[in-house]
Amino acid sequence: MLSIHSALIHTMVLVSASDSNMSDMELQTIGNITRTLPVFAGFDMEQLPEIAETCAEILSGQDGLETELKLISTSLPAELRETAYALALEIAATDKKATQEELRLLELLRHELGIDRLIAAGIERGARARHAVAKG
Repeated sequence: MLSIHSALIHTMVLVSASDSNMSDMELQTIGNITRTLPVFAGFDMEQLPEIAETCAEILSGQDGLETELKLISTSLPAELRETAYALALEIAATDKKATQEELRLLELLRHELGIDRLIAAGIERGARARHAVAKG
C-alpha cells in the first residue's frame, strides 16, 4: 500500500506518463498541486521525485498499468477517490488537449476508483471550466 499522498501523486504521474510524454508543464502542475492543495498539507516536497520515480518503475514492470491502478485504488480511502480523479483531470488538462491515451487512462481510473459516471461528468466539467481560455 501507498500513503495517501503517494497514491495521489502516483495518480498524477500515471496520467502524465500515459502518452509517453511527461511535459514540463505537467511536471510543474504536479509540483504546484502538491504545494498548494489542502489534501497535501504536511507533505514533504523533497519526497516528490522519489515517489514519481517509484511510480515510473512500477509502470515499466510487467502489468505495470494494472498494478498501478490497483495500488492507487487500494491505497485511497473512499472519500479521496473523487479527489484523485479530479487531480488526474488537472494533469490531463494542463496541455489544453487530452490525448487519446490520457482519455483512455482516465476511463480506466474512473472505473478502478468506482466513480459514478454522473459524478465524473461533474468533475470533468469543473476541470474544463478551470482551464477555459477566453477568445476574443
